[in-house]
Amino acid sequence: MKLSEIIQGIDVRTVHADLDTEIVSLTADSRRATRGSLFVAVRGFHSDGHDFIPMAAAMGCGAVICESLPEVSVPYVLVRDSRKAMALAACNFYRNPSREMKVIGITGTNGKTTTSVLVKQLLEKCLGAKVGLVGSICNMVGDESYRAEFTTPESYDLQRLFRTMADSGCTHCVMEVSSHSLALHRVTGTHFSAALFTNLTQDHLDFHKTMEEYAAAKARLFSMCERAAGNLDDAWFDTVLKDAPRPVYTFSAENDAAELTARDIRLTSDGVKFCALEGAELVRTSSPIPGRFSVYNALAALACARMMGVPLADAAAALSECTGARGRVEPVPTDGDYSIYIDYAVTPDAVRNILSTLRPVTRGRLVILFGCGGDRDREKRPIMGRIASQLADFVIVTSDNPRTEKPEAIISDILPGVEGGPAPYRVIPDRREAIRWAVENHKDGDLILLCGKGHEDYQIIGHEKIHMDEREIVAELLKEREERK
Repeated sequence: MKLSEIIQGIDVRTVHADLDTEIVSLTADSRRATRGSLFVAVRGFHSDGHDFIPMAAAMGCGAVICESLPEVSVPYVLVRDSRKAMALAACNFYRNPSREMKVIGITGTNGKTTTSVLVKQLLEKCLGAKVGLVGSICNMVGDESYRAEFTTPESYDLQRLFRTMADSGCTHCVMEVSSHSLALHRVTGTHFSAALFTNLTQDHLDFHKTMEEYAAAKARLFSMCERAAGNLDDAWFDTVLKDAPRPVYTFSAENDAAELTARDIRLTSDGVKFCALEGAELVRTSSPIPGRFSVYNALAALACARMMGVPLADAAAALSECTGARGRVEPVPTDGDYSIYIDYAVTPDAVRNILSTLRPVTRGRLVILFGCGGDRDREKRPIMGRIASQLADFVIVTSDNPRTEKPEAIISDILPGVEGGPAPYRVIPDRREAIRWAVENHKDGDLILLCGKGHEDYQIIGHEKIHMDEREIVAELLKEREERK
């Protein structure tokens, strides 16, 4: 594709390059630059892509997109915002694949993953559609699954994935849209047929600094879509959806003013059952995921289906046949009269929700094992500790993904919330050993919640991902216990 075609729609300051240059690839990683590549110099949090222009030039790149003049002789396009330019260039280079499908963006603090998985299944069951998925558990092209590095990939990886979906016959794509991706222009230029807001609670304040900034980032999605839906019960509804196209399709478990409401809600250990009411139409449905928050995920999934033209009765019937997402209230086999669940909860609200969900089905002690991610929002750490102590019967504080922080330093941030609380606690920094202790010291009727890792099968220590699957760890511990008998 010619350089002139790739830079269409970009806010260009000046061009010092042959616009007829053929570009064969697009990258922001100078190590991946090849002859004919378009290298985009992006200013990052730890390094500046402009420092790597000489390397990209030495690799033979066809041109560079940058915000300041290169220090070496290389064809360049000078822009005001490299991140935004990269996203728009990626859309052009991959021939705007999001316009060949109906892309549904789902944003919010909690519920994005489960809702997106449910929506994918609903569209497949009700429309017979081939549906792509972009999310934190994995990326999918129909039934084919690919590992996900980020909740929302970098812009050129995202557009390449969209192109693969479109070329393979996907008519729809459901994607989780993170606040980081909106703030960092990863989805700029993407055409969203519909967008949905789940909720907003404290998270990522290391990046956004305030809840107002966090909400503003989420709100960007709703200025980029054709149709919008949102949780009317959330306190941030008006703020996040202020620029959404009207009318906004609303859902609620409490407010009769919403277009879609849940009636006769029944919470059980096997999931939730309720009646979905839209206008004069009332239909029964269910979801296999327990907890009141599951009602909201189910309503959100139904709302997305309705925006795609699926009749409510069809969507409700299909929802009852859908399965949950990996690592969300996921039971793990045990060797006795006790239970183990794995859940991804990494925010104060998510921890509160999962503990409140599991309390009614716990016959003995409710034991939570959790940590907090390193290099992330420190303010939520004592809050999560306090919630754990208030709602669980025993707390095990351990490591999550420490990244470049010392696990002991993260734990020291958590403990002020735990200390002085009603629940006894134990600190075991090594997560494998913490799980071992929890299993070895269980009592009959206990429910042990392994919280924070969810679908992840790794632990990030420093900058390295080390394989660690909690399902495997539990299975190994149970095998050891059996061999000792």
